[in-house]
Amino acid sequence: MLAFLLVTILLSVILAGASFWLATLLPDTEKLSPYECGFDPLGSARLPYSMRFFLVAILFLLFDLEIALLLPLPWAIQLPQPIPVIMWAMIILLLLTAGFMYEWLQDGLEWAE
Repeated sequence: MLAFLLVTILLSVILAGASFWLATLLPDTEKLSPYECGFDPLGSARLPYSMRFFLVAILFLLFDLEIALLLPLPWAIQLPQPIPVIMWAMIILLLLTAGFMYEWLQDGLEWAE
């Protein structure tokens, strides 16, 4: 087991070092420019994203995690004492709903300013 761990660590370090070293050898202007379907670049590719984009992405991740946390709930009902599991599920749902309502009331989900 130790041999597998050492080989994995050694291989990871070698590959990470090679990718870091090889990437800086020949920077090409074509590789550094943004790709826009064969057209010349119209602007900078480093324009900042809106914070609202990140907010929606984080909300998606939170509600995706909610599904993952609540997935075992139907199996938990078959437990001898399902009440604690159901209570924790309700607490999670209430916290996420309260956070969602707070963002909604603060107009954090509005795209137009």
